[in-house]
Formats: sequence, structure tokens, C-alpha cells
Amino acid sequence: MSFQGQCHCGSVRFSVDAPLPVQAISCNCSHCRAKGFLLAFFPVQKFSLTQGQDVLRTYRFNTHQIEHQFCTVCGTQAFALGALPDGTPSRAINLRCVPQADLDALELIPYDGASR
Repeated sequence: MSFQGQCHCGSVRFSVDAPLPVQAISCNCSHCRAKGFLLAFFPVQKFSLTQGQDVLRTYRFNTHQIEHQFCTVCGTQAFALGALPDGTPSRAINLRCVPQADLDALELIPYDGASR
């Protein structure tokens, strides 16, 4: 089972070979808070960028460990490149960019990124 997501304008599209998550991370760091992200993390092997590599740009802040990918057409950040605490490469999916996700049904897991 897989799910798909995209930026606001549709220039960037991706697929994740996994069931839709029932939980999401709600981080309070300045970046996530300002953009309202609801994040779910997946191994890099489960993620496929299906469209839009040419319109993606990277934004890094704070420790510069996460490559926040945004669409240069509409400005939406649908996903980010990074690694789990154990070093495993991963993709952070912004579930607000996944049309099939029932955002009201997600169990939100708070993460205190503001204190890190």
C-alpha cells in the first residue's frame, strides 16, 4: 500500500511505499511552528520523487542537518531530506501535503524542537 503527496501547485509530486500514518510529529521549532508542519518519517527507500526535481530548492537552518525541500513555483515544503537519530537516511513527509491524510484523525506527538 502506498500514498502520494504534492506541493500546492502540483509541480512537485512524490509517492511513499507505506500505509498512511496514524500519527504525526508536531514540532514547535521556529521553522515547523511557522509553517504548521505535521510530519511523518519514512526510510529513504520508501520514498520516490515522481515529479519536480527541477523546481526544488533546499533550505537549511539551525544545525543544517535537515535539507528542507521547497517548490520554487508555489513555495510549499512537502518533504525534507534527513536522517533518524541513529543515522538512517529518512524523508520527513509534511502530511498537510498528502490529500488522502485525514489530518483531524491523526494522533499528534509533540516534539520540543524549540529547546534543542
